[in-house]
Amino acid sequence: MSIALTGAGGFLGWHARSAAHAEGVRIRAVALGGAFNIEHAAAAVSGVSRVVHLAGVNRAADDDILGGNVEFARQLADALIRADEPPPTVVFADSIQAGNGTVYGEAKARAADILQDTSERVGAEFIDARLPNLFGEHGRPFYNSVVATFSHQVVTGQPPRVDAGELTLLHAQNAADLLLGFRAPEEIERLQVRETVAGVLARLTAMAATYSRGELPDLSTAFERDLFNTYRAAAFEATTPIRLDRHADERGSFFEIARVHGGGGQSSFSTTTPGITRGQHYHRRKVERFTVLSGDGVVSLRRLFSTEVHEFHVSGDSPVSIDMPTMWAHNVTNVGRSPLYMSFWSNELFDPERPDTISEPV
Repeated sequence: MSIALTGAGGFLGWHARSAAHAEGVRIRAVALGGAFNIEHAAAAVSGVSRVVHLAGVNRAADDDILGGNVEFARQLADALIRADEPPPTVVFADSIQAGNGTVYGEAKARAADILQDTSERVGAEFIDARLPNLFGEHGRPFYNSVVATFSHQVVTGQPPRVDAGELTLLHAQNAADLLLGFRAPEEIERLQVRETVAGVLARLTAMAATYSRGELPDLSTAFERDLFNTYRAAAFEATTPIRLDRHADERGSFFEIARVHGGGGQSSFSTTTPGITRGQHYHRRKVERFTVLSGDGVVSLRRLFSTEVHEFHVSGDSPVSIDMPTMWAHNVTNVGRSPLYMSFWSNELFDPERPDTISEPV
């Protein structure tokens, strides 16, 4: 199964590629704008199960917003007409702002009209997916969402500006599932959440305060988990690793691993012989904490579709915890001469039918 994707290099594009990777679906990237090539684009959309149009201009001068979104839609339309085997389904990542009288709303409405007309011409089903405000890991502050902006400001200590109003929020992984056809379109009502702008900031500020102590905030709802994962992505370099207070005397030693302020969870334990590597996978949603108890190891992490690897040397003599960012491949290797004892904590019970554990080497 293959899906053609415009805007693959953007925020929602990264989330869509991550979701597709987890399902074993191949993505064909379609370049638009100045990099557009009609022959390459037509070949990319030909024979796929669906085309998902994500490329767009969100923040720019009014002429660029209108012209850019219309141009991208026309380029994709030309590719669909030229394709030897047009796809059966064309999906447009539209906005709830479409047609609301703003320049951006007008741009999205015009793009939708172009793609709907072209889909009918080539015999494809057209799905106009009107999405609310999206948030998620690795969004660009001051561009993709207020959640990305607030997360960045909380991490860096910048004073946020809070506007009055309420938001309808949808996590980018849920949006990706809807656009790629992994969830039914009608599920969007159940997956989105309404919250005030001030409420979002208050939640993030409280999460940051709790996390600064090495503790985990309330993760009892999917929204709180997704919001925390978004914050963790912004705070990764500033908060990793998490130093633990080790108390030792003649009896031995003691330290806390996970203090959680709400929600379920599961703890596990492993031993790893010298030279062996465990892990080599990633998670889309679950929060997972690694803690070395005894021995020496290296925890390695790599963000999906990146080549940069972060390594942390861990030792039972100076215990630390490392929380695995969502959609980052990770592993742990025993680099010592004795068994490596490790504790693992996750915020959900392991379900073999839905493990949220996808194989991927670091």
